[in-house]
Amino acid sequence: MNVILLEKVGRLGGVGDTAAVKAGYARNFLFPTGKAIPATKANLTDFEARRAELMAAHNEKVAAAQARADKIKGLRVEIEVNAGDEGKLFGSVGTKDIADAANAAAGSDLVKSEIRLPIGAIREIGDYEISVDLGSEIEETITVAVVPAKQQA
Repeated sequence: MNVILLEKVGRLGGVGDTAAVKAGYARNFLFPTGKAIPATKANLTDFEARRAELMAAHNEKVAAAQARADKIKGLRVEIEVNAGDEGKLFGSVGTKDIADAANAAAGSDLVKSEIRLPIGAIREIGDYEISVDLGSEIEETITVAVVPAKQQA
């Protein structure tokens, strides 16, 4: 099935590109989320009339994502956790914990779905470079320091 992309989609292409995708992908993901429309003659002519409007909306999304990236650029957050003597955590530090700590530190508006943990939840004390995907192919890296909580005497 051929579709016209209304916004940039992963490896398919950018705004205005036509792509051949499987019917199920188009029906179940691209069409309901408004990322694409079927590539019919009527839709092609309608898209050409709306191209400037869609490109302006795309550029606005990219600018907003870049502004959010500038806000967290070089951010270092420290998360205190309970840990054993050998550095293993009692529990783990996940995407929600990192997003909450970053929001408190920088006043940003990160959500847990934007935090990328390729090795899974953090389960040991240490410093970690965490990638944040802000959309529109804008990524930023923050440093997360997982430190043991201070013991109460």
